This record gives sequence, structure tokens and C-alpha cells, in this order.
Amino acid sequence: MEVWTLMVCVLTALFHQVWSSAEHHYGEAELRPWALFPWRNQGRGLARMKRDWIIPPIRVLENSKQVPEDLVQIKSDKIFLGEVIYKLEGPGVDQEPKNLFEIDDKIGVIRSKQPLDREKHSSFTLKAFALSPSGERLENPTTIEIVVLDQNDNKPIFTRRQFVGSVSEFAVPGTSVMSVSATDADDPLTDNAALSYSIIGQESIPANAVTKTMFGINNETGTIYTRDVGLDREVVKGFRLKLQVADMGGMGLTTEGEAFINVSDINNHAPQFSPASYNMTAEENKSYFEIGRVNVTDRDDRGTTNWEARYSILPSNDPKRSFAITTDPATNQGVISVVKPLDYETQKEHLLLLTVENVIPLSRKAFKLQPSTATVVVTVVNKNEGPYFREDPIVIKAPESLLPGTPLTRITAFDPDNSELSYEIFRDPEGWLEVDRNTGDISVKRAFNMRSPHVEDNSYSAAVRVTDAGGLSSTATVKVVLEETNDFPPMLHPSSGYICRGVSSSRYGLFLTAVDEDRHPHAAPFIFELFFDQSANWTVVKVNDTHASLQPTVELEAGEYAVRVAVSDSGSPPMSANSQVNVTVCLCDSYGDCKSEAGAVLGSSVGVSFIAVIIIIACAAVLLLLLLLSVTLAACGRRHHMKKGTGLLVGDSEDDVRDNILNYDEQGGGEEDENAFNIDLFWNPHDAPSSPRSYYTGTGVPRSKQPLRRDAPHNLPSPIYPRRPPANPTDIEDYINDGLVVADTDPNVPPYDTALIYDYEGDGSVAGSLSSIASGSSDEDQDYDYLNDWGPRFQKLANLFDSH
Repeated sequence: MEVWTLMVCVLTALFHQVWSSAEHHYGEAELRPWALFPWRNQGRGLARMKRDWIIPPIRVLENSKQVPEDLVQIKSDKIFLGEVIYKLEGPGVDQEPKNLFEIDDKIGVIRSKQPLDREKHSSFTLKAFALSPSGERLENPTTIEIVVLDQNDNKPIFTRRQFVGSVSEFAVPGTSVMSVSATDADDPLTDNAALSYSIIGQESIPANAVTKTMFGINNETGTIYTRDVGLDREVVKGFRLKLQVADMGGMGLTTEGEAFINVSDINNHAPQFSPASYNMTAEENKSYFEIGRVNVTDRDDRGTTNWEARYSILPSNDPKRSFAITTDPATNQGVISVVKPLDYETQKEHLLLLTVENVIPLSRKAFKLQPSTATVVVTVVNKNEGPYFREDPIVIKAPESLLPGTPLTRITAFDPDNSELSYEIFRDPEGWLEVDRNTGDISVKRAFNMRSPHVEDNSYSAAVRVTDAGGLSSTATVKVVLEETNDFPPMLHPSSGYICRGVSSSRYGLFLTAVDEDRHPHAAPFIFELFFDQSANWTVVKVNDTHASLQPTVELEAGEYAVRVAVSDSGSPPMSANSQVNVTVCLCDSYGDCKSEAGAVLGSSVGVSFIAVIIIIACAAVLLLLLLLSVTLAACGRRHHMKKGTGLLVGDSEDDVRDNILNYDEQGGGEEDENAFNIDLFWNPHDAPSSPRSYYTGTGVPRSKQPLRRDAPHNLPSPIYPRRPPANPTDIEDYINDGLVVADTDPNVPPYDTALIYDYEGDGSVAGSLSSIASGSSDEDQDYDYLNDWGPRFQKLANLFDSH
């Protein structure tokens, strides 16, 4: 019983303590209805920490017009002896954005100084402090969180100015077309940002093409979908929808937008030929050229794969694949071209069957129609076709020894137009071939030569040309393969040599070489043989296919020996040649050279002896010496006849006559006066040769050729000098007249009307004196009137005698 009484007392005491504590806290809550900051004992030593109070967030409505507005009051529950000062820090107070909140430092009331905007700052976290007047912190800082409550102060906004989408034609109802979206700056956790979409208008393109409502929209997601059938792109190209979005679940603020929906094409129309038949022409023997185009129509969207056509030609109508058809991407036309040359003579007309389809298959929603077809008649135009050879190159095998005129082969050319053909050699470097113009028969014109530079690997190349009646021609190569024949016998070298006497013949034999102008197999190996009458003293030992050694079989005396050797080649039939080898047998030194040739030469009985060679050389030297002596004497004789002072050559002949200029107005020595005028000024400087000075005479005129007169006829030959004087004085007139004519026509004398000096008239005058010209009468009885008949040159002389 006592135990139970003790337990009841303890429980009663505990209950009273708890109840007292609750009343105490309830009283403090009445004094501070929001929250109290925890505090810590600032006494000496360690003390028990009082439990901190948890202050819930303070909610403040945005855009409030009651400012300043008390938000909360804080107060320390610790009893201080002095005054307590409250401070507030954080964003909105002393940090950006500043001056939104403040605290009364005496009583701890926190107030808002201006309206708040949740879209800018949705919450604030501040720290409150309790300080002593000296600034000592009395308690730990307390965190205060202020939450700004949202208001519906923002309209929803579409994310795009215009939404664009597409839907294929004949789409079934419920087909998703596109989605639209909008945003709202209000709190997305409230109805202020709860958006609702709707379509408030529809317009077809073209206008009024479709009047029923074709599209719907999900008011929550903004997805636009088809509501009805009848989307035909050939009828309507697209739709323009007027949209609206509202917050507050459709009951709040609203904004309008626009959506454009294109009706996309599907391949529901097959291309059709228009027209279905065509006629075209094509030239023969031409390829890769366009001959015409075909047209098709397609109601699908132009420029798309639904509209693009693909053509084909049925193989049964073009078994040789001579034609091809392609698509022009700009016009969608079918372009027909010839890819293989056509032959008018083979087929004059071609019938083509064309089909057409789209690049992509038709849609299952399209009407099932047979593919469109068209026929094209191609007429081949005949053209002159050039001839051609049936084979190129034309290979001819012929022996090299064929004689001119031998036929080789007949070339054959073909002309598609059956025109007459003519043949000719087009290229033949050696001129070995000729061809019959009408038949094309090729024959040998000149003998072949295997050593020609135009023969390579036994092959000679030429070319032949054929021409039809229309002038068209073609060429072909003629390749003549020459076969080697045995045309030349082998030749033996050398034709002479020496062998040492008294030594081993196998070491010092005379090596012989056989050379054949033929080639294999008509050349080496060669067969060397001695004539029967030579085999007693000589033998020939074969070294290889082309060389042999000629050796004596007995001891021979020093001298020269003639050995006849026969050489045969390996041709079919073989050819051989006989050669004489002059062998000199002599004594040799240790090096294998002859010690003395004199003994062998003197003792030889065959060939040209050494003494005969010496005699021939001596005779040639004597003849040369005599020739030099005669040339020297002739030169000395010419210098002996040079006239002193004038430098003119005067001959020893009595008939030597020279012309010179005489001074008849002087009282000089007459005919013997040779102080003539200097006629160097009469020479043409262009006729003077650039020869050594010894070439000219004393007058500066070259001995070999006199300068030509420019005013004399040059087609007349020069007269022959000297002229013989007249034997009879009565012939003096004819003599003088002949001299005048000769002087006038001689191109090597001074110009016309120039006085000539006959300064040399031979060894003597048969006339004796001028009185002998007339009769034997005296000078007084002489009549000189006839001198006037001789011309103006003798008129002065006639006047002189008439005065006496």
C-alpha cells in the first residue's frame, strides 16, 4: 500500500512539472505569436544549451499594396540586464536586391518596404541577430525564410509566332499533325500557370475549298489532329488555324496564335503519255545523239518524286539496245537517243514501245490503272558510208629474195553502199610495194632488203588506202613479215697474214674469220675446208662456229704461200665461197713477231714483191719532182715578161697589139711615146677584186679579168687580142674601122668616144710612111678629103693636112 502511495506521488509531481512548463511556453507564445530565436547562456564556464525554436517560413503575397507591412517580430527569451538591439542581414536587406525588408532594432519587428515580384524573386533567406549595446552577440543568429506567394499577373505566351506543320492528303481522322506550345511566367505549381489550348478559327487555302472543321486540338498538350476526311491536295493546298491559350485552366488570361498546315502530296496519280504516238528520224552510222522527246502528264506535286517519271523501252522492240531514253529533270520529258549506230541497209525503220511510271511506287490509295504506253516510229536516214577493210593489219609473209613483180596477196575492202572502190599505197617508206587500183592485188615493186632501217624484227610496215565513189576512204596497215633466205656466201678474213717458222703450229697458226651478211639460220656455223692440192702442207682447224686456224702440217721455208680455203654456211641450200689467203712464213722472236721481213720478201714467189713496191714509190717521187720543176719554170717565165714601170704583161709575139690613150696635142715622140694618160679613173670600183697586190698589173687592173663597162652591151663576146696588122697599106682603113668597132663593143675597155692608143704595132711597119697610104705622089698632091669620111675621129687630122 505504501508503495502504491509513493508511485502516485511521483507521477503527480511529474505531471505538475510538465503542466507548468506547458503553461510557461504557452504564455511566451502569446507574447510572440510567430517565433522565438534560441539563445545561449553567456555565463562563466559550461552551461546547458537551451533548445532553439524552429520558425516556419513566412508567406508574403506578391504585388501587395499595403507597404510597409509588418511580417514578423522576433524577441530573445533570455533575460538580460541591459538593452537588446536587433539586426537583420541577407538578400533584400543589405544584399541585392536591397531595401526590400527592414527590422525595428528595438522591438524586433520585420517589415516589407515595397511590393514584391515572385517572377523576379520567389523567396528570401535572412539572418536575425540579438546584440548588446556594445555590439556583443547575445545569441546565435536565427534564419528567417520569406516565401513570396504567386498571383496570376502574367499571360501565357506561345513559343512561336507561327507554327507550321503538314499532313498527307487522304489522312484518316485522328491523325496527329503537329503540336503547339506556350509558356506562363506564373508559378507552375498553381492554377495561374495551368494552360488550356483551343482552335478558334479555320481557313482553307485556297479560300472556301473546304468549309467543314478538319482539325481539333488537345487542350492540355496542344497536339493538333485531323477530325474529318476529305484532305485532297488537288483540292486544298493547306489550312490556316487561329489558336488560343488561356491559364487558370482556360478561365484566366488568354493569348492568340497561328498555325499553318500544309497538305502534303502522296503518289496517287500515275503519269500518262500525251500524246501516245510519235514519229522521229535518225541518221545512220551516228551514235549518242538525241532524236526526239516524249511528254507525260502527272497531277501529283510538281518537282517531287511523286511527279518524276521514269521511262523504259520494251526490249522486244529494241533487241540490239540501239536506243535509250532518259528523263529531263526540269520538264519530266523522256529524251530518246541513239546509243549504237544504225544501218540503213539493214533496217530502214524501227518501232519502239515506251512505258512510263513514277520514281516511287503508287500509293495504295491511288486508283489502280494500267501503266501508260506510247509508240515511237524511228525512220533511218541513209548516209554515204565509208569503205572498210575486212582485216587490219593485213599480214603478209614473204621471202626476202622475191623478185619485183611477184604477187603477194589480194586485199579485200567492203563498202556498205556497194560503191566502186579504188586502192592505193598510202605509206611505203622503202617503195617496195605496189597495188592494183581496181582489184587490190599487192605485188613486189622493188626487191626487199633485210638490212633496211624500216625493218624491225623481220617486219616491214606499210599502209594501203581504199576510197569509194563518194570520196570516203579508210586505211589499213600492211605488215610484211620477211623470211630470211640464203642470199650471200660467207666471206673469209683476213686475206693475208704471217706464221712463225719452226715453232708449234697450234700456237702460232693464222686465225681466220668467216662473215656472212645473211642471218640465222643461213649464216653460222661455218664449214672451213682446204682445196685438195693444199691439204698436203696445210690444215684448217675449226675453233668455233665462226673462226678457224690455218696451220702448216710440215716445216716450211720462209717466204710467201697462197692457200685456197673454201667456206660454207648453214643455209638451205648452203652457199660457199673460195678465198685465197696469202700466208708469210718467217722467223719469229720470243714474242711471236717476225725478226726480218727482207728474207721472206726476197724469197717469196707469190704476190707483189717488196722491190716492185719500192720501184713504184721511186717513180712517183720522180714524177712529182718534175711537175714541181715545170711549175717553177713557168712562174719564172711570167715574171720575166713583166714590163718595168707599167706592170703590164707584154708578149713576145709579133702580133701582140695593145690599145692605149695617145696624146696627139703634144710634140712628143709619136707612136713610141708611151706617156699615156692614167686611165685608172675609168675603172668601175665595184669590178675590182679583193685579191693580193701581186694579182694586179701596174695600172691596178687584174690580169685575169678586166673591169666591165656599164654602157657597153654585155651580150657580145670580148674581141681576141692581139690582132695582126694589115699586110697591105691599102687595108689600113679596114684595119682602123675594125679596131673602132671592136673598141666600141668591147666591155673591157673605157667608155664610148674615148681615144685609143695603138702603142704597139708589131716589129715593123710594112708601109714605111704615111705617104704609102695613097699613090706614089708627093704629099702636096695627096688628097685627104677621104679622111672626113672616116668619122669625127679623123676630121681633125683631115683639117690638119688640108691646111698644109
